[in-house]
Amino acid sequence: MKILILHRIPYHKIDYHRGIDHDRHDVTYVGTETALANIPDHVNCQKLVRPGVGKAADEIITLLEAKQFCFERILSLSEYELLDAAQVREHFGVSGPTISQVEKVRNKVVMKTMVAAAGIRVPEFLPLPKLLQQPPYWQDSIILKPINGASSENVKKLPSVTALLQELYQRSTGISLLDQQDNNNFDQFEVEEFIQGSIIHFDGLVQKGKVKVVLASQYVGNCLEYADGQPLGSVQIDLSALEKAWVSEVLSAVDLTQGSFHLEAIASNRGLVFLEVANRVGGADVVDTFELATGIHLPSAELKICVGETLELPNFGTLAKKYGWYIFPGHHYQSDYCRISEDNRFRNHPFIVRWQQLSTAQKLPECITYQAVEVPLAGLVGGDNSEMLQAFLRELFTQVKIEPLSSAV
Repeated sequence: MKILILHRIPYHKIDYHRGIDHDRHDVTYVGTETALANIPDHVNCQKLVRPGVGKAADEIITLLEAKQFCFERILSLSEYELLDAAQVREHFGVSGPTISQVEKVRNKVVMKTMVAAAGIRVPEFLPLPKLLQQPPYWQDSIILKPINGASSENVKKLPSVTALLQELYQRSTGISLLDQQDNNNFDQFEVEEFIQGSIIHFDGLVQKGKVKVVLASQYVGNCLEYADGQPLGSVQIDLSALEKAWVSEVLSAVDLTQGSFHLEAIASNRGLVFLEVANRVGGADVVDTFELATGIHLPSAELKICVGETLELPNFGTLAKKYGWYIFPGHHYQSDYCRISEDNRFRNHPFIVRWQQLSTAQKLPECITYQAVEVPLAGLVGGDNSEMLQAFLRELFTQVKIEPLSSAV
C-alpha cells in the first residue's frame, strides 16, 4: 500500500515503524525540512520536503501534483494537521475522514453543538460574534478560547461577560489575534461558562464505532494553569461502567468512529460535563503511561486501524498498577536557562518511574510545549493507589523550585 504521512510530531513520540511495516508498505513522509530531520535513518521511507511558509494542505497538494504522486492512504496524527490531511484526501479522492468529519473533532462550537443535541450536558457556550451581538446573562466566570485551538494557547478565564466585553473594547485581552487593530478574528473564538470541578481525560481506541479500550485519568492542576506557568500532571483512576458508556455516547455524538481519542470532561457536582474531544492520542506522556498500564502503544494501534490491518489487543482487567505523568513548563520564563533545586528527595522516590530534566546549559522553550525533552522537568510516576500518586505530584509541584538564569552555567 502507498501511504503518505503528514509528519509534524517528533518521530519518537509516534514511532511509526511500530504500527506500519515500512518494508511491506511504500511509505512517504511529507513535512518541513526540520520536521523530517528527526526521522531515524533506519526507517525505510521516502521524504518530501515542503516549504513550511504556507498552508500545509496547499503546499502538499502542489508537491503531489508536480511529482504526479498517488497514494492509497493519507494520514496525520497531529492535531494541527488533521484538517490538512482531510483536505488533501478530498482533493485527490482518497478514502478516509472527510473535512466535515474532522471539523466535528476540531471545531469546539461544532462538537459541543452535536454533543448537546445528543442530550449530553455541555457548558453553555456561544461563538464570540454571537455573544457580541447579544451578550448572555451569565453571572459567573467564563472561558474564552479559540474554536480550533490546542494546548490551552490563547485561552483565558475572565470573571464575567462584562469583563470580557471591556477587554475586547480596550483591546487588552493579551491575545494578539483579538487585540490587533481592525482585526477580523472574532469568528475564530468562542466563549463558554466556567464550570467548577476536576478535569478527567479519557484515552483509548475506537474501531468501526466501537470503543476497543479506554482508560480514565485525572489531572493534577489543569492545562490553562500550565499555559500560565504552573506544573501539570495526570494520574490514572478507576473507570466505572457508567463512565465508559458516557464515553461511547460522546464519541457517537461527534461521529468519531476510527482511531485514537482524547476526551476531556469536567467532574462537576452534577456529574460529567463534556469539555472537548480530539481524534488523536493525548499529549504529554499519555502514550507512555497508557502502554505501561495496558501493554498497548496507542499510536501503533491507531496506525493499524488507519491502514486496515488486524488489530490485536492484549487482554487486561482492572489495572493492577496506576501510572501518571508530570511536567513543569518553561515557556513563561523571560530567560533562556534555568536551575532546578529542592529536588533530591523526589528524584529517587519509589513512585518515580522516569525523571528527566534540562541541564543549566540547555535552553528553555519559547512557546507552550508538552514535549518532555523540551521543558525544565518532566517524567512518569507509578504506584498501586491513585490518591497517593496525586498527593505525591501535588507535593512535587509545591516543593521543587525552578530558578530562571540569564545565561548558561
